[in-house]
Amino acid sequence: MTKNKTTLEVIAPTVEEAIEKGLEQLGAERKDVEVEVLDEGKRNLFRFASKQARIKLTILDASVEANKSAETEEKIATIENDEDLSFEEMFEAETNSNMHEPVNLDLTDVEEVVKETVLELLEKMDVQAGVSVQKVYQEDEEREVIYVNIEGSDLSFLIGRRAETLNALQYITSLMVNKKLNQWIPLQLDIQNFRHRREIELQKLARRMAEQVISTGRRQCLEPMPANERRIIHMELRKNDLVYTESIGEEPNRKICIYPAE
Repeated sequence: MTKNKTTLEVIAPTVEEAIEKGLEQLGAERKDVEVEVLDEGKRNLFRFASKQARIKLTILDASVEANKSAETEEKIATIENDEDLSFEEMFEAETNSNMHEPVNLDLTDVEEVVKETVLELLEKMDVQAGVSVQKVYQEDEEREVIYVNIEGSDLSFLIGRRAETLNALQYITSLMVNKKLNQWIPLQLDIQNFRHRREIELQKLARRMAEQVISTGRRQCLEPMPANERRIIHMELRKNDLVYTESIGEEPNRKICIYPAE
């Protein structure tokens, strides 16, 4: 029997960026896809793309992953509906640091509550995984955050396209923890260090695109991305005096443009 396959064609300035963009959209890792380069693109003497690269990504057994994601999202929706609250409004409020004062945390009690809550959610979703909890300091926001990392095998379906499933899990976890402790706790949920790896990728992308803006004197606009990822781009280029950034458009297609400084 022929296996079902999911394919995605992606266009970007370089093959590398096209692969990165495609993996993000599929919510997959490099080892899970087959890459076919349809057009390598062309570069001029200044080494920026004059013709964009085009690739095709293929995932085998896509139906299996799709079913996993669908089941997970259905279980998340069930839990969310029990709370009778708007996901979009609560998650936006949670991720907007300007809406909350920094909280000094006593990890001893909070750690146990957060860990038990995450394990409870995973159990309801029939997911077997390990959970680690630690307190980290975010220098850019000057506050302490409870960082939760879920580790296990084959957990990519918990991340979802553009990290939508992961963000939903973070929202629900935060909501439950806040109710149990009767106070707002800054919390970041991660799966197999996805957010950390993604942050490094976005920082590299920001620097690379800024170099193109500086060399060409023309603005560069990135693909639409969620607010937390746009923030990483803004923060990375804030220290570069030769460029400045702006977010344009409306959600969910809001994106960052990088401009040469005047």
